[in-house]
Amino acid sequence: MKWIWELPNWPNYEFDLKTLKRREEQYLLNLGRQMGLLQHIDDSLKDDLKVSLLTDEAYSTSHIEGEILDRESVISSIKRNLGLKVDYKKSSPSEAGVAELMVDIFKNYNRQLDQDLFFDWHKMLMNGRRDIEYIGTYRAHGEPMQIVSGNFSNPRLFYEAPPSHLVKSEMDSFIQWVNTNLSNKDELPTLFFASIAHLRFEHIHPFEDGNGRIGRALAEHIISNRLGYPNFNSISKTLNMNKNAYYASIQETNNSLNIQKYLDYFSDLLLRAQELTIKTIELVIYKSKIFHKFETQLNDRQVKVLIRIFDEGTTGFIGGLSASNYKSITGAPNATVTRDLQHLVELGILYKTGILKSTRYYLNENSDGRSL
Repeated sequence: MKWIWELPNWPNYEFDLKTLKRREEQYLLNLGRQMGLLQHIDDSLKDDLKVSLLTDEAYSTSHIEGEILDRESVISSIKRNLGLKVDYKKSSPSEAGVAELMVDIFKNYNRQLDQDLFFDWHKMLMNGRRDIEYIGTYRAHGEPMQIVSGNFSNPRLFYEAPPSHLVKSEMDSFIQWVNTNLSNKDELPTLFFASIAHLRFEHIHPFEDGNGRIGRALAEHIISNRLGYPNFNSISKTLNMNKNAYYASIQETNNSLNIQKYLDYFSDLLLRAQELTIKTIELVIYKSKIFHKFETQLNDRQVKVLIRIFDEGTTGFIGGLSASNYKSITGAPNATVTRDLQHLVELGILYKTGILKSTRYYLNENSDGRSL
C-alpha cells in the first residue's frame, strides 16, 4: 500500500467544507467571547495571561513527546523572553529552548512563513541537543524517516515520510501554499486551514526531530497570522489530554487523501482548545479578584501557595493541594501549615475534602461568585 505522499493527487486532500460550517461558526463565536473577556483585564493581568498560556503550551507540547519539564523553570524562561521581571531560576537547555519558541510564535505572529522561520524554530527546540545531526536545517539522512513503536525485536511501522532528497521541494511547495492561503481568507476558513496545514507538515516530517512540536506551533502561528493579532490557544494542552485520539486521527490519513475524519477531529480539538483558553482567561481574572479582595488577610506563605496553585493553570494541583505540598512550598512547620490552610478555608478561597492523610484542598468554585 502506498503512503499518502506517493499517491497521484498528493497533496490535494479530499474533504467537504460544507459539513464543517458549524464548527467555523462556533470558532468565530469563541473569538468574540475571548475579546469580550480581554476587555476587562488590565495590562498587568494580560502579562499573567501570556505567561500562563505560553507556559501551559511549552510544558504540554514537550510532555506529548515524553519530555517532562520543570514548570517553574519554564515560567521563568517565558518571563525572561517576554522581558518581564523574574527571580533567577536556572533552566535546562530544553526548557529555555521551548520557552523561546513559544514566545517567538506569540511576538512574531505576523512574520511571513518561510524556510528560515522553520529553521529558527528548529534551532530553538534543539537547544543543547548533541544527539541530533541536522539542527536548523531539513533532514538529509539516506535512510527512511519512519515512525515506529514497540521494541527493536518487534517494531511496528506506523508511517514512512518522503525521503530526504524530496523534503526541500515538498517544503517549498507547502510554504507557497500556506502563504497563498494566509492572504486569501475566503478560500479556506481559518479553523480548517490551520488543521490542514498541521497535517500536511506532519506528512512531510521535514526535520530529524521536533516535527510534532513545530507542527503544533505552526497551527498557532497560522491562526494568529490570519487574525492579525497574537491569539494563543491551548492546542497542545488539549491534545495532551488524549494523545491516542490525535495519533489515531493522523494515522487514518497515512494511505488516503480523504481527510474528512481527521478534519472533524482536529477542528473539534481546536474548538476545545479555545474553550480551555477562555477558562484560562477567566482563571487569571479570578486570581486578580482573590488577591484584591483578601489582600490584607493573607500572609506571605498563603500568597506564595496560592500563586503556585494558579500557576498550575486550570487543572490546579493534580489530586488537590495537600498539607505536605503546602509545607514543601513554604517550609512552614506542621502546626503553621494547619492554621494557614484552615484560614484559607474559612475565607472561602479553598475548600477541603477527605480526612487525615487523604485531606486535599481545592480552589473554591463558588468563591466570590465565580464558577471555575
